[in-house]
Amino acid sequence: MLITLVILLAATVIAVPLSRRAGMGSILGYLGAGVVIGPSGLRLVNNVGQIADVSELGVVMLLFLIGLELRPHRLWILRKAVFGMGLGQMVPTAVLIAGVAHFFGLAWTGAGLLGIGLALSSTAIVLPMLGERNLLPSIAGRDAFAVLLFQDITAIPVVALVPLLAGGSNFSEQVSIADFFRGIGVIAAILVGGSFLLRPLFRIIGGTRVPEMFTATALLLVIGTAALANWGGLSAPLGAFMAGVLVSDSEYRHEIQADIEPFEGLLLGFFFISVGMSADLSLALHQPLEILVLVVGLVGLKAMVAFGVSFTRRRLVGPALRFGLALPEGSEFSFVLFGAAVASGALDKHIADMATLVVALSMMVTPVLFSAAEILVQPRLARPAARPFDKIDDGVTPVIICGFGRMGQIVGRILSAQKIAFTALDQNQEQVDVVRRFGTKVFYGDPAREEVMRAAGAQDAKVLVIALDDMDASLKTAQMVRRKFPDLAIVARARNRRHVHLLMDLGIEHIIRETYFSSLRLTALTMAELGIGKSQAERAIALFEAHDERILVESRAFAHDEGKLIQTTYEAAQELMDLFESDREF
Repeated sequence: MLITLVILLAATVIAVPLSRRAGMGSILGYLGAGVVIGPSGLRLVNNVGQIADVSELGVVMLLFLIGLELRPHRLWILRKAVFGMGLGQMVPTAVLIAGVAHFFGLAWTGAGLLGIGLALSSTAIVLPMLGERNLLPSIAGRDAFAVLLFQDITAIPVVALVPLLAGGSNFSEQVSIADFFRGIGVIAAILVGGSFLLRPLFRIIGGTRVPEMFTATALLLVIGTAALANWGGLSAPLGAFMAGVLVSDSEYRHEIQADIEPFEGLLLGFFFISVGMSADLSLALHQPLEILVLVVGLVGLKAMVAFGVSFTRRRLVGPALRFGLALPEGSEFSFVLFGAAVASGALDKHIADMATLVVALSMMVTPVLFSAAEILVQPRLARPAARPFDKIDDGVTPVIICGFGRMGQIVGRILSAQKIAFTALDQNQEQVDVVRRFGTKVFYGDPAREEVMRAAGAQDAKVLVIALDDMDASLKTAQMVRRKFPDLAIVARARNRRHVHLLMDLGIEHIIRETYFSSLRLTALTMAELGIGKSQAERAIALFEAHDERILVESRAFAHDEGKLIQTTYEAAQELMDLFESDREF
């Protein structure tokens, strides 16, 4: 077993970094490693069952972490996307696949389970794939998360009910009344016992201040509930999922998640390695055309359905394509479902082997397709249409606000409350459209262009507020205004000290660092909570503010000299400590 463990870890250390560096994600590396070291490859590990039981703990822990994310209030907020897009993607896909399988001679029960299994997509592939590209906050990322959440919720009862679906009218012969009530009792024990015991238990363990005890308790919670569910005739992942939901709203959720995630990541990796090892590549060698058709058919069908669902809802081609190409692969739950279907007799082993191979190959193909689309297609789709700038019809106003994001909107709201008219400009089309939906009048235009600023009345305005979040756009606007409208007073937002120095070079005096004053206020609240007197806290903050402003101005002269800046930073820190020390003595 030690030799097997060494081989598994070595394969992981080699394959996963190579796969991630190639832009294909971790899962492809795990699957490839399993193929290479397994019976179809170098035969370094021939007994797949030797690691199957341990690797399945990865799925158990994945379900627990999904349960942690499924907080009731979050599900309620996402309900339209989760159930609307989830049903819209999964039902047509499952029905189409099941219909094709039945057409080729598979019984409806097996065809239905095959359709559901292949309609699922991989949470373990999609979320990291989107996260690595910072796409989770995007429209496609949010929709993909909602659909995956729906699929995960759906997969759990389907796996648990496979014996019922397989047994049909003879289910009572397979599952006794005692087994039925034992399962109900286990669910009740997990839900009721967990609701009353988990918080006190973690409070007691946390009070011991022994970190490894907290980790051990978290692992006991996951594996214990999984074992209890398994003893009750239920799916082990179902027990872990319920435990995750129970602690999702507790104060210990983040600490439990931090303790479980490393184990989940490694064990889930072993699970994918075991899938790669168990993939029957001889099928691909003996039936290459059939396997190719099945993989292309699965990926193409799921991508088209997902694209249609997203485009129908959003009417945006780019996000719809990204959404469609994120979800065409099979799921880790597909393997679990096929295994349960074979064990219950609902699915022939040969069909399950072919489906498993198709799912594994679809997992390998999807990251490649997604990366290719991100490189070759999305930049062209993201290129904004030639939308003309808005005609500005506000007349002359005393204030022009360039950039109507977080900071610009606050300025505008306060001015409006004081009955002070302003003209708002923003060069982000989406931002303009969003703000307009909330009833605020803002114009689409590039403030760095002279004709736009003239149309906004810059020649007659009194104050220009530059609240653009892009530093280059901010500097271009300031340069143009200083040159063409020298009498217009400028109040500017700066992202950092470097931005401040560049604005100073343009002769702008009124500059606000975007996080500076909020950080000072945060410090004041922190000191108040520590019991430090208000006068002492205010004096300390005033000393820091005066010192920091002086250093900011003085360092402008050598802002381009990194060595001098580093030296000045050290000296300023020491000087500040001396200031506080002398103030304390005073």
